[in-house]
Amino acid sequence: MSTILMPIVIILTFLAALLIYLGILPTRFFDEAAELKDGGQTTLGVFKELIIKKLSVHLRKYMSPKWERKVRFQIIKAGDPEGLKPEDLMAMMVLAGIAGVVFMLLILGMLGSSLAFAPIGLITFFVPRIWLNDLVKKRHFFIRRALPYALDLLTLSVEAGLDFSAAVAMVVEKGQKGPLREEFSILLKEMKMGKTRAEALRNLMERVDLKPLNIFIRSLIQADKMGTSLGKILRIQSTQMRIERTQRAEKLAGEAPVKMLGPLIMCIFPTIFIVLFAPIIYKMINM
Repeated sequence: MSTILMPIVIILTFLAALLIYLGILPTRFFDEAAELKDGGQTTLGVFKELIIKKLSVHLRKYMSPKWERKVRFQIIKAGDPEGLKPEDLMAMMVLAGIAGVVFMLLILGMLGSSLAFAPIGLITFFVPRIWLNDLVKKRHFFIRRALPYALDLLTLSVEAGLDFSAAVAMVVEKGQKGPLREEFSILLKEMKMGKTRAEALRNLMERVDLKPLNIFIRSLIQADKMGTSLGKILRIQSTQMRIERTQRAEKLAGEAPVKMLGPLIMCIFPTIFIVLFAPIIYKMINM
């Protein structure tokens, strides 16, 4: 019984310490939560404002400048989800790590196992960082998929006689919805605010940090410096992007049979063996 009660006591102690640390009385906590709910905040938003934001204020002083720059860069590449800040991510990591340890203590206590394995729960400490990296990968996937179409539209607009700003505006207006269209919209706003084309393109390259887009932007900047025809450069880059997309599709198609071997060996073959040999083994046992 004591092994079951110990994790419960640990959980209650952790919750009490958290409330004391954040300076939140239960009545004040629920009042603030109700106000945020009335303001249209979701449950995740309420949790973020009441727990993560308050904890991140205290954790900010423990962040190294190098780690903060790296995480801030990742957040920018992820599209600035929910206005996330580096200190917010650190607070999420701390809470996830504590929750993982408490959960492991609870499971080990209920099973009567040794609590020496409780630190394994710290694996959850890295879950928020993995989540952020996954957001970056998804965003890059959508940008990579929409890039050939956007380049074609940009090329046709420039070859039709529009200047670069008007061509980008056409992409923003007629392009596919997604992160690439949002980035071109930011690019257009920066050029309207007075930044040069090269500066706005470099900012776009730093925000996204995707190799195919970086190659395209460097070509545009180089063409702008050398005075090369923009339409010609866009046509070459668009054609090259189409070729690379076809080659990537062929590569993935070639890798598909190899990737199918795992599920085939682990799931399908055992089932076939059971269906074929189970009756034979059953008859041999009952002979």
